[in-house]
Amino acid sequence: MTEEQILKGRLCDLAKRAYNQNIYTYSNFLSLSEQAILDELRPELSYIHMELSGGGELCERQIVGFGSEGEFGYPGEFPIAVVMVSPLLEKFSDSLSHRDFLGALMHLGIERDTIGDIVVKEKNAYIYCITQIAEYICKELTKVKHTNVKCELVTTNIPALAPTLVEESFPVSSLRLDVILSNLLKCSRKEALALFEEKRVTLNGHITGRNSIIIKEGDKFSVRGHGKFIYDHAGGNTRKGKIYVHINRYV
Repeated sequence: MTEEQILKGRLCDLAKRAYNQNIYTYSNFLSLSEQAILDELRPELSYIHMELSGGGELCERQIVGFGSEGEFGYPGEFPIAVVMVSPLLEKFSDSLSHRDFLGALMHLGIERDTIGDIVVKEKNAYIYCITQIAEYICKELTKVKHTNVKCELVTTNIPALAPTLVEESFPVSSLRLDVILSNLLKCSRKEALALFEEKRVTLNGHITGRNSIIIKEGDKFSVRGHGKFIYDHAGGNTRKGKIYVHINRYV
């Protein structure tokens, strides 16, 4: 049995258990490729509500939860905690990367799918993780590379992680998503199409292969490795008849 078949079976089991027992069920963190597999299952799992969350607005790794308050009569809560990691002595700390923090967690024997996004801000790192392992991380993660660190649980609503939006405007020949991406990322149409084929494009929370879709005001889309964006509006035309689009980029 392949890893994809195992994942599909696990997701189907979670959905069935939620439906049969009237309880919320949650997966571990899913990568973007695993979320694409979940999208393939959506028609099959349409009998139960499903929702994705990574703990923060810009998180790529997501947990799927099955069930809703309308179905069960009570609200659910995603099992996501955030651990802030900071140097004991900032003056003598190394410049640490996402890879450094992830490596330190793997060294503790922690499974990758129990860890969500790791956001590094200056000297601190914010680790989104399954609630059950948060205390273990706080207790056992004492060093990252050569830097001694301390850990503490923090709220998921962290001002330091609030996204900032920067507006970009440029002319396009149409409002097709592939045309928008080609101009936004300053790449060729062929390169833009490859992003869809590689399942790197997400539209409103779902990985999409539909490069010709026309985007609408308020649509959120992201490209793995290039960032996340919101389509604001179109307004004005060039002398050659192209349309000016206004895009907000998350930074």
